[in-house]
Amino acid sequence: MQPTTTHLEHVKLSWPPKRRLKIPLALAYIEAGFPSPVEGELDKALDLNELLIEHPRATFFVRVQGDSMRGAGLFSGDLLIVDRALKARSGDVIIAALNGSFTVKRLSLGPQGPRLIAENPQYRDIMIQETDDFVVWGVVRFVIHKP
Repeated sequence: MQPTTTHLEHVKLSWPPKRRLKIPLALAYIEAGFPSPVEGELDKALDLNELLIEHPRATFFVRVQGDSMRGAGLFSGDLLIVDRALKARSGDVIIAALNGSFTVKRLSLGPQGPRLIAENPQYRDIMIQETDDFVVWGVVRFVIHKP
C-alpha cells in the first residue's frame, strides 16, 4: 500500500485572534486510576492558544486523512497543530512535502539518510532519495481528536 497523503490548503489566519476564549481550568488533577473526591475548585481561566501555540505566525492546523499513523495515536479526522518554526529532529512526527504531495510521518535521520516512518505495519517506510523533492513543512506539536 502507498502512504496516505493529504494536500494542504493555504488558509489566511489573523493573529492574534480577534476574540480570546478563556475556559475555566480545574485546580486539581483528575484521577485516571482510583476515583478521588471532587473538590469543585477552579484555578484560573485557560486560553488554549497560550497553551498550544508557541510560534503563532509559524503555526497551522491540518486534518489527518488515512490510517498510516494510527500507531502514533493519529486517526483520520484528527486535527494536528503544526509548528513550522521548529527544526525537525529524528523521532519527531512531521508534515512533509514529498514529490508534490503532503504526508504526515515520523522522521528518522540515520546513516542511510532521512526516512519517513509509518506507524502502521500495512505501510512501508519511505527512504528519501537525493532525487526526491523533499521538504519538512513543520513539526506536529499536538493532536486533537474526539474520544
